[in-house]
Amino acid sequence: MTLDPVEYAILSQSVIAAAREMGAKLIRSAYSTILREARDGSAALLDADGGTVAQAELIPMQLGSIGRIFQPCAALYPKETLEEGDFLVINDPYSGGQHLQDVFFFHPIFFEGEVIGFAASVAHHLDLGGGSPGLNAGARDLYAEGLIIPPMKVNIHRDWHGGGFQRLLRANVRVPAQTMGDFDAQIAANNIGVLRIQELAARYGRAKVTATMAALQDYSERRMRAAIAEVPDGTYHGEAFLDDDGLGSGPLPVRAAVTIAGDSITVDFTGTAPQVGTNINAPFASVISASVSCLKAALTSPDIPFNDGSLRPITVTAPKGTLLNPNHPAPVRARMLSCSRAWNAVMQAVSQAAPEKVIAQGYDTTTAFCLSWLGPAGWSVYLEVYGGGYGAGIGNDGCDAVDNPLSNCSNTPVEAMDQDFSFFRVTDYTLRTDSGGVGARRGGTGFSRSYEILTEGALVSYYSDRFTGHSSGIFGGGPGASGKCEVLRDGQVISLTSKAAFNLLKGDVVTISLGGGGGYGAPAERPAALIQRDLEDGVISKELAEAWGK
Repeated sequence: MTLDPVEYAILSQSVIAAAREMGAKLIRSAYSTILREARDGSAALLDADGGTVAQAELIPMQLGSIGRIFQPCAALYPKETLEEGDFLVINDPYSGGQHLQDVFFFHPIFFEGEVIGFAASVAHHLDLGGGSPGLNAGARDLYAEGLIIPPMKVNIHRDWHGGGFQRLLRANVRVPAQTMGDFDAQIAANNIGVLRIQELAARYGRAKVTATMAALQDYSERRMRAAIAEVPDGTYHGEAFLDDDGLGSGPLPVRAAVTIAGDSITVDFTGTAPQVGTNINAPFASVISASVSCLKAALTSPDIPFNDGSLRPITVTAPKGTLLNPNHPAPVRARMLSCSRAWNAVMQAVSQAAPEKVIAQGYDTTTAFCLSWLGPAGWSVYLEVYGGGYGAGIGNDGCDAVDNPLSNCSNTPVEAMDQDFSFFRVTDYTLRTDSGGVGARRGGTGFSRSYEILTEGALVSYYSDRFTGHSSGIFGGGPGASGKCEVLRDGQVISLTSKAAFNLLKGDVVTISLGGGGGYGAPAERPAALIQRDLEDGVISKELAEAWGK
C-alpha cells in the first residue's frame, strides 16, 4: 500500500506514542521498587510477524532483541492459533530469552478477528524463586537461579485471576505481593498497547496500520544503513576484560572484530573467554542487544526509532561455549557484566573507524545489589541496580552517578526505601570525589551508598565488576576509579569481593561504592575554568585540582 505522507506521519508517531504510553503504564502500575522506582522494565509494539516496530525509551538491553525473543513463542503458537484472551510468556535464556528475572509477555492485537500485531512488555522481577531471595550469587546452573518458563501460551480468563499459571508463579516466589503486582502491571501495559492499535485500525483501517508498521521499520533500516555507509570500510578490533569469574579465575577477555562493508556491519566475538561456572555468562539474545545498542548509539542519531529495521544491517556471531553464547545449563543472571564488556569492545573497535563518534568507557558495570531478611510476616527483599560514572565524549564530560548505557535504570530514592523496608536504613549517599578519569573532558563520577542493618539475620548478595580493573580513558584520557564493597562491623572493615553473598549482623553498615568513567582527551587540554568548577562542585579534590592545573 502507498501511504499518504501526512497519514504516515500521524500513524507512525501514534504507534511510537502508544509504545511510550505502555512504558509509562508499566512503571506507574508497578509494586516493587526495582520496577516502580528503578524502572527496570520495558514495553514495545510488534507487527504480526513479531518484528519490533516501536518501543518505550527504558532498557535497551531488554528490548534490542525482543523480536528474536518472540520467535520461539511464535514457532510453538502461530498467530493463527491464538484466541481472544491468549498471551505468550517466556523467560528461558536457552529458548530465546535473556535471564530468568526478565519475564516477557506478548499479547496479540486482534482486529476484525485477525492478529495485526503484538503488545509486549518485560519486567525484572524482584524474586522468582531459586536458591536465595532476590539474587543467588552462588548459583552454579540455571536451575538454581529461579523458575524457568519455556515459551508457553496462557489465557487471561483460564490461567490468571486465580487460575493455574498465576497460582504456580505465586507459589514459587518469596514476595508475592510485589512480584504478582508487577506481573499485573505488565498485563496493564500490554492492554494499553492493544487498545491504542485497535483504535488506530478502527479509524484509519487495518491495511494502513500494518503498512505503517512495515514502513517504520524500513525507515529505521534506511537511516541505519546510511549512517554505516559514512564509516570507512574495514575490520576493526576491540577488547575489554572482566575482573574474574567470582571463583578466582581471571581476568576474562571479551574480544570483538567489527567489519564494516558498505552499509552493513558484522560483529564477531571470536577470541572471547570460554563460559564459566558462575552467573556472568550471557545468552546470545543479550549479546545481540548489546552489540546493536552500541552501534546505534555511536553511529546514528537519537531520532531513529530503535526497531527491527535497525537490526537488519547488523550480523552478530559468538562461538558456542563462550561467555557470550554459553551451553545449557550455565547460569546467566549476571549477563549484563559480560554484555557491558561486549559494548566496551565494540565501542573500542568503532573508535578506530570513527573516533569523533565514540565515548570513553564508563564504569559500565551493572551492580545488582540485594538485601533480604526473613521476618515474622515473611520475606522482605530489596533489590537495586547501580551504575557509576559515565564515559566522557568529544564534547562533553561523562554524567555523574548514572546507570550504564545498556541498563538505564534510575537510582531508587531513599524515601522509597524507608517506606518499603524496615530492616535497614540508608545512612550515606554521596558522590565519590576524584573517581572520574581526568581528561580534556572529565569522566563521570561514581557514588557510594551505605546501609545500616537494623535486625539480625539479614543477607547481602550482589554481583559487580571492576573492583580490581577500571574503566579506560580514550585518546589520552585517564581511567576511572575502581569499585568496592565493605562491611563495617564493630569498628573493623571487612572487604568483600566483586561477586559475593555475606550474612549480616544487626549494627553492620554495608557500603557499596561504584567506580567512575574514563576521561576523553589529554588532561592538559581541559580549561582551568572547568577544573575550578569541578572543585567547587566537590567532584575533585583540592589536591587533584592543583595537580591537574599544573
